[in-house]
Amino acid sequence: MLELQSSEMLFATPLLRFRVADHAALDSELLAEGARLRAISEGVRKSNRGGWHSEGNLFASQVPCIARLRALAEASVIDATRKIAPKVDPSAMGMKLFAWMNVSPPGGFNAPHTHPGAHWSGVYYVSQPEVPHGNSGMIEFLDPRSDLPFWRIFKARAFRPKRKIRPEAGEIVMFPSYLVHWVYPNETEDNRVTIAFNASFEKASGQTEDAGDD
Repeated sequence: MLELQSSEMLFATPLLRFRVADHAALDSELLAEGARLRAISEGVRKSNRGGWHSEGNLFASQVPCIARLRALAEASVIDATRKIAPKVDPSAMGMKLFAWMNVSPPGGFNAPHTHPGAHWSGVYYVSQPEVPHGNSGMIEFLDPRSDLPFWRIFKARAFRPKRKIRPEAGEIVMFPSYLVHWVYPNETEDNRVTIAFNASFEKASGQTEDAGDD
């Protein structure tokens, strides 16, 4: 007789989604601030194609709606870190946040990329035009493991090469910054507006590395 002793999923990549309560007023203020910034800046080109990407660190702004979103982003990073690293207290570590706004007009998209030099990356969805079908508005994540095609014969979720989701306005999506991702072209007549951010931690003074995993 065969008895299963244990089963675990190794090397999983976390993907977390947070819902911001009563986000409509915040979204309206963020859209207005985005329009103001676009009127005074042509933006920069990063992974965005056919869209607008704000300059500098958006979270350095003292505008109330930006400050509120920064607090929400910080809280989501702390929650995510506590979930996957229960041995550390992220609130006692030094955290750096860097954010920018993306405005994707009809046809605009973001090419595949990662965010080197950060621990977490997140996206807050300010405006997400509704679509009846298709991939518009979807963000897709690519499996970081390279030697898996042979295993995909089993059609198991753990070995799928990609995962795509369509978040709604008022959501924060959080994932490790090493994860390759991209955003499908906007197939609607309205702008898709998001605010993306990177979070990185530094060890607190006097903190030492844990020698083991257990």
